[in-house]
Amino acid sequence: MSKLLILGTVAFDAIQTPFGSTDKILGGAATYIGLSAAYFNVPSGIVSVVGGDFPAAYLQMLQDKNIDVSGIEVVKEGKTFFWSGKYHNDMNSRDTLVTELNVLENFSPRVPMDFQDSEIVLLGNLHPLVQNAVLEQMTQVPKLVVLDTMNFWMDIALGDLKEVLKKVDVITINDEEARQLSGAYSLVVAAKIIHEMGPKYVVIKKGEHGALLFHNGQVFFAPALPLEEVFDPTGAGDTFAGGFAGYLAKTEDITFENMKNAVIHGSNLASFCVEKFGTERMVALTDKEISQRLLQFKELTQYEMSISN
Repeated sequence: MSKLLILGTVAFDAIQTPFGSTDKILGGAATYIGLSAAYFNVPSGIVSVVGGDFPAAYLQMLQDKNIDVSGIEVVKEGKTFFWSGKYHNDMNSRDTLVTELNVLENFSPRVPMDFQDSEIVLLGNLHPLVQNAVLEQMTQVPKLVVLDTMNFWMDIALGDLKEVLKKVDVITINDEEARQLSGAYSLVVAAKIIHEMGPKYVVIKKGEHGALLFHNGQVFFAPALPLEEVFDPTGAGDTFAGGFAGYLAKTEDITFENMKNAVIHGSNLASFCVEKFGTERMVALTDKEISQRLLQFKELTQYEMSISN
């Protein structure tokens, strides 16, 4: 199995949805990514930063999932990154209520020695300069670099983002972000333009409408599983990315054909994430539940069809 290095936030979230609200709970991109990838039993490590207010029990929970936390810096006199948001009735749009960078403001990532030779690196949604700083600490060129980003960085650090994209194999973004980054409305055209920026593979997430994988003119579409209830979409995209990268790390096969499977596995895990607030569902998830839902994905997409001339 390949080592998986994860860069991203480990944070506190407070969430409001039409189904209820939470006080401060465990969140952060790296948290969701790590919990998702953990189900593939790959050796993984998180690079992040938290404050002295971050409970040791949360770090222990990650360790219990066999996630290396030696790359999570603890600034004892600082406070952990905090985000609060409110989702609209359609659950596809949200308003940010509070963003407190705290210790993240001066974060300088340090990759543990044991993970400087990681074959797969997943650069979670942080400033492109921080993402690039992690790549510069690798002692060998990773077999696969996956990057997630958002429109905020396109607004304030587009030049830095384009520089790091030259070193990236896979980019995962949503449809709105793909259109902004490329300047094209058609997602097919957008993927071609983004491909020319560096990434060999472009994954465009469409929330409840599934995900698209583009590579050299080839396109694969994976649907999202229709769910009876969606309580909290926070972290679904990061959970998808963690499942995608975790599957590739386990199988050690980074071909386009295997990436199709990785997209399905990522979508499968993301479908669990939204069923409860925060990380609650991902922490308690079982291998049996994952396997059963994979069968549902198979039944959703498999059909027989005869084509006559």
